[in-house]
Amino acid sequence: MAPFWDAFHAAIDALGIRADTWLHEVGPCQYEINLLHGDPVAVADQAFLFKTAAREIALQHGLNAVFMAKPLAGEAGSSMHLHQSVVDAEGRNIFSQADGAESEAFLHYIGGLQAFTPDLTLIYAPTVNSYRRYVAGSQAPINVEWGRDNRTAGLRVPVSPPAARRVENRLAGADANPYLAMAATLAAGLEGLRTRCLPGEPVQDNGYDLPRGLPRTFFTAHEQMAQSAHAPRLLGERFVRAYLAVKALEHESFLNEISAWERRFLLPQV
Repeated sequence: MAPFWDAFHAAIDALGIRADTWLHEVGPCQYEINLLHGDPVAVADQAFLFKTAAREIALQHGLNAVFMAKPLAGEAGSSMHLHQSVVDAEGRNIFSQADGAESEAFLHYIGGLQAFTPDLTLIYAPTVNSYRRYVAGSQAPINVEWGRDNRTAGLRVPVSPPAARRVENRLAGADANPYLAMAATLAAGLEGLRTRCLPGEPVQDNGYDLPRGLPRTFFTAHEQMAQSAHAPRLLGERFVRAYLAVKALEHESFLNEISAWERRFLLPQV
């Protein structure tokens, strides 16, 4: 793999993509690569260029760079975890008080993520394959519980110094549009700040032992966004209407396909 990685490193350097922490993850040939924090639009630009460069360089080396949420049955899915904090005009992290303790704004932001994220699940999980990833015990979330350094929760607060206090939204799959995923999570968090939402108690143990809090399938996520009073207000009525229409067309296309599972399991039974 060295020739691919050397070429890929050179490509992202040429594109000005700021990345660190390259490591092999738990799935076969699955890698985690972190982009450095910054302005959300700039980071979304870099995420888009990153995925494009990965695909192009992979093809040059006879490989496929895959960003499906669940490319292999029985293996770990692929995510796009979103770490977020908010700074004021002076660049101070509003999630921390002067003495370093958590601020009320931090809790309100998490409260907003908990309150409004389920209605926006179709942004984080935009395809029928996306929902294969939300499996208990897989380090992918099944709810919007939050916890401190707890990877079984959908919202994780990493261990960090006060200046870097942040919340990690673990819902988005690798297949999500980075611009839309970042817009959705910021909109939910900022609505929490505006309405002073309060979060539930942080999860101390296994978040998978708690009830599911996310749509289980593409269809239910589509229906939840379509019926949501929050989504049009947070993301704009015209956008939500157009997004739902596009996703409905994609789902109709999917329903016109017959899967290998149907042939393998149903054909002998009926």
